[in-house]
Amino acid sequence: MENNVLKVITDAMLEKKGKDVVSLDLKPIGTAISDYFVVCNADSTTAVAAIADNVLVRMQEKCGLKVLRMQGLENDFWIILDYGDVVVHIFLTEYRAFYRLEDLWADAPRTEYTDEPAAPAAEPARIKTKASSKVRASAARVAKRTKKVPDEL
Repeated sequence: MENNVLKVITDAMLEKKGKDVVSLDLKPIGTAISDYFVVCNADSTTAVAAIADNVLVRMQEKCGLKVLRMQGLENDFWIILDYGDVVVHIFLTEYRAFYRLEDLWADAPRTEYTDEPAAPAAEPARIKTKASSKVRASAARVAKRTKKVPDEL
């Protein structure tokens, strides 16, 4: 089950061009709050939101799992998706470099994911979860702020 969940998460990250996708196996450490951290980054807040949205949707579609807790949707600099045994961290690139999360867990076995996921034969209808809608809405707000476009033209 764990390997399937990790594969779904990492494939979802890679589908949306997540960079430096890694998982950290925290089980050997014994004091960690979850079994795994899965970490990636992207160069824009729009990309961070898109990756988070894709992880939410794919986990619901392929594993039937809904996120337990989420944080970071208000700014899309660092989004955390908590699935209990697996916690997903999606960073804006400069925030990942600043916080160096992997260095805090340097003793944890690390797996890197670099290959593009296999293309699905046929795209099933996407499930729109409440959480994925929040991610999209947050991305729209950020895009609107950065473009500084008036509401009415």
